[in-house]
Order: sequence, then C-alpha cells, then structure tokens
Amino acid sequence: MANSLFLHETIRTTLPKAKELRRVVEPLITKAKTDSVANRRNAFAKLRDDVSVAKLFTELGPFYKERPGGYTRILKAGFRTGDKAPMAIIQLVDFDSSANADTTDS
Repeated sequence: MANSLFLHETIRTTLPKAKELRRVVEPLITKAKTDSVANRRNAFAKLRDDVSVAKLFTELGPFYKERPGGYTRILKAGFRTGDKAPMAIIQLVDFDSSANADTTDS
C-alpha cells in the first residue's frame, strides 16, 4: 500500500489502514531526505519495488527536505456502502507531480 501512495500520491482506503500506513510512510520519507546506499537498502527492504524507491529518493526526499515532519494527510471520506466501514483518503502533503514536470507555454 505504501508503494501505491508513493506512485499515485493519493489513495482511498479504510480509516484504520490509512492510520497504519502513516506509521510506515513517514519514517521512509524522513530517511529519503538523506540519499545514501544504506537508506536506499532499508527502504527497499520495506517496499520491495525499485520504482517506488527511486521516486522516494529522487522526488519525494528532496521535495520534503525542509519539512520537519507530517508528510501525509488523512481526510475522512464517509462510509463504504455494503459494510459501512469508515473510509479515508490519504495523500502526500503539498506534493503535486504535475508541478515538478517541466511545461512550457507557447
């Protein structure tokens, strides 16, 4: 689930899963602030995905370099139909991948 959050920057899941995901994601982003081989290996041990680790250390780590913590936001999104489980949207704070892409105006 952490891989999905890093790749898509926002996901919709149940509230307990979102709260637990925050406990996994926040330390990974903190380690990504300093790019070293040891930190990359620790992140890969948890994520097991090359693309997620690469994005974590090349885009997310430098972006959150000055932020002391609180990289994720959990928004309550009502209840799921069927079993009435509390739903939530978890997203990365202030991060927009389209803002990082180079676009030129004609």
